[in-house]
This record gives sequence, structure tokens and C-alpha cells, in this order.
Amino acid sequence: MTTMYAALLRGINVSGHNRVPMAELRTLLTELGHENVRTYLQSGNAVFSSSSDDEDALAAELQRSIEKRFGFAVPCLVRDGAYLASVADDCPFPVGALQGRQLHVTYFDRPVDAARFTPVEAGAFLPEEFRLGNRALYLYAPDGLGRSRLAAALHRPALTKGLVATTRNWNTVGKLVEMTRD
Repeated sequence: MTTMYAALLRGINVSGHNRVPMAELRTLLTELGHENVRTYLQSGNAVFSSSSDDEDALAAELQRSIEKRFGFAVPCLVRDGAYLASVADDCPFPVGALQGRQLHVTYFDRPVDAARFTPVEAGAFLPEEFRLGNRALYLYAPDGLGRSRLAAALHRPALTKGLVATTRNWNTVGKLVEMTRD
């Protein structure tokens, strides 16, 4: 049995750094034995099917292969379509009333205890808000991620130390759910 997965690469193709062309990423995933490989945008989103049921092993294999091929390390998360759909379904914010650029999900490599974020005085950032979910953090940033003071506070190294984390806007969240259903 095969499962559809999304690979979420962190920090590639940003301002000309850590360039990973999507055509080469598709080729790499195919060479690793995956099927139905497709990419979305230029920011490190790929979907593929695999007979493996080990997301962590798939992510580690992809990280090693990217470093070998491109010469730099890229943190990767691999999540199955069911998980991605559950994150979308569990969103605590009114998705239908918001623009895709106002809502973001940060995916983590493991569950995160709410105590990690207690140093962030959430009320100081209103109307921006965040909520934790299943290996995910939902961020409502009405003026977008680039202007979000709360996003900057949540992603301070002291708070994210030891985590692999990567953020996607709501449009990308929805597209990846759709692509892993196909």
C-alpha cells in the first residue's frame, strides 16, 4: 500500500540562497524510489507517494540526499496527507473569513509543549494571535507574516531551539492537502 506525503523543505530558494530547483527536487525524489512526484511553488513543497510508513525516515533520507546533491543541509519534514488534512480541519481561526496571507501554520518535527511559548506575552501582540495544535502552530497575522511582530517573537531561537520547524501560509496549506488527496 502506498501513502501520499508532502515534503516540506525549510529555507530554500530564499533571496538566492540554498537554491534547489524544483525540477531537480522532483528528479531526486523519483531517484529515491518515490512515485507521483509533484512540486508546488519554488519554496520547497513536494508531494509523492511511497510504500514507507515512516515519516521521520523519509525526511532523514531526503535531507541526506539533498545535502549530497546540492552541498548544503536543508531541514525537511515529511507528513502524510491525513495529517495535513487534520491540521487544516482543526484550525482554530475562521478560515473562511480570512485571506490566505493572514493565516499560517508552522509545522514542527514533534509535539510542542505550550510551556515553551509562555515567555511570549500574547496579549501584547493583539490583534495577532496564535494557537498550538498537533505538531503545529497556527498564527493569525492580519497584516501578513512579513509584518508580524508575533511571528518574530514566536520564532526566536530560544523558543525554537532543538526543533525543526517550517511555516506555510494558508493557501499553501490548502494546496498541499488537495495535492495529497489526488
